[in-house]
Amino acid sequence: MKFVDEATVQVEAGRGGNGCASFRREKYVPRGGPDGGDGGHGGSVYLIAKSGINTLAEFRVQRRFAAENGRGGAGRQRTGASGEDLYVPVPAGTLVSDIDTEEVLGDLAVPGQTLKVAQGGRGGLGNSRFKSSVNRAPRRFTTGDPGEKRRLALELKLLADVGLVGLPNAGKSTLLRALSAARPKVADYPFTTLHPQLGVVRIEADRSFVVADVPGLIEGAAQGAGLGIQFLRHLQRTRLLVHVVEVAESGAATTPEDAVRTIESELESYSEILSARPRWLAVNKLDLLPGDRWDNAVESLVTALDWKGPAFGISAATGEGTAALARSVMDYLEAPEARA
Repeated sequence: MKFVDEATVQVEAGRGGNGCASFRREKYVPRGGPDGGDGGHGGSVYLIAKSGINTLAEFRVQRRFAAENGRGGAGRQRTGASGEDLYVPVPAGTLVSDIDTEEVLGDLAVPGQTLKVAQGGRGGLGNSRFKSSVNRAPRRFTTGDPGEKRRLALELKLLADVGLVGLPNAGKSTLLRALSAARPKVADYPFTTLHPQLGVVRIEADRSFVVADVPGLIEGAAQGAGLGIQFLRHLQRTRLLVHVVEVAESGAATTPEDAVRTIESELESYSEILSARPRWLAVNKLDLLPGDRWDNAVESLVTALDWKGPAFGISAATGEGTAALARSVMDYLEAPEARA
């Protein structure tokens, strides 16, 4: 299924039922008086986060959601039935905004979390509500209020613990394959990944974390170049970024140092919050070098960058070093400071 992370929908709450104008007319009740009941309230519209939904693709087909109207009141002071509330499932991690007012209504980040996006109309009053000592037979009643209508913008931000960033063809998808059971497309040309991919990395039966692989970033991504700008938002929920960089490529125009600095610059341009995320370095494709040069390649890159965070030498293609990287990430995520 194609990944869809933005959608616009229209929601409409139910209208309240009208009040009733009625009078008791029974054989042995000569002074029955007014007995019109109130109308029922209209149903409201809620969004509810569901963990089993991964995209907003369903909203490309159905764009309008309406709750049930309330029913009108009846004689004998019978109140009309209220309309059923409508619950619309969305993926966990959906940000909801009002298109017309540009107001952020809520962030459904936790499965099971609900958000009321349209309030149902109140039911009208029956004529029994208006009787008084000076008006014994009121014929007045009120109609139900209309339900709230809204145009909503839905934006999905993936829920992942770790985000993989890097230039196109750095080996992020291959690393995701090595770490998890996810099977993203892998090929020897840039922009193989066109949509975000998620994978669950299991260290032990009760120890696991989620990794997000987004399309490769290029210079100018924060201003709209390439594919990555469309999905940088997904990295904002992560607790750790792993920067995947290719150690060497014969004839390559971009050095590993330049590749890292390019991504660093794009993260800073896109969001100060995102650029402040803890970042680790994963020097990939070490299998292209002789074994005795692996440690030196990593150390040289760390020195050239003046890299302060952890750095790992890996080969995603052969799996070398990926288990150690996964265990270190798991230990970090379980630490109190990372949870905070």
